[in-house]
Amino acid sequence: MDNSLLLAGIAKYVALMPDEIDRVTDAMHFKKVRRKQFVLEQGEVSSRILFVTAGCLRSYAVDANGTEHVLQFAPAGWWITDMLSFINAKPARLNIDAIEDSEYIYFNKPDFEELNAAIPKFERFNRLLGQNAIASYQHRQVDNITLNAMERYSVFCKLYPSLIKTLPQKQVASYIGVTPEFLSKMLNNTIIK
Repeated sequence: MDNSLLLAGIAKYVALMPDEIDRVTDAMHFKKVRRKQFVLEQGEVSSRILFVTAGCLRSYAVDANGTEHVLQFAPAGWWITDMLSFINAKPARLNIDAIEDSEYIYFNKPDFEELNAAIPKFERFNRLLGQNAIASYQHRQVDNITLNAMERYSVFCKLYPSLIKTLPQKQVASYIGVTPEFLSKMLNNTIIK
């Protein structure tokens, strides 16, 4: 599998030396998953952090009524894991599965920690990535409590432009916090106007 997308992503934040790139590359593992295949199930401990190179993964929680609530889509070029489980070795509260046939690079937690300790620039890259993720999640929370459904849909379209035509409406509805029926009606009303 190709690691150029991940290395290009790292290079946007830090300039690794050739020996550092080799060390990062040596710690990479590659995996392919089929559509609907789980990468992580609620209750398991997340021992890997994933970088999607092809396809799309999603993370979601399931409530007591069995309703899925999508937290994140991870198309090619995005990272995904249950971060709290990964950091604290606690059972995951999230499920991660493939929306379509997908490929990803992953780092096992011991290798990931060793890279952060041995390569300060890699640790800086992960800190910057983490800060951006926290900022994004804060803005998503603010959007969820201050924007109406159509505005949340517009934000979704800007965040995931490559997924608008490929995702089932049920997935989009779950992400923006409405029922699929409501989303369909909302979009039909918008098109008619």
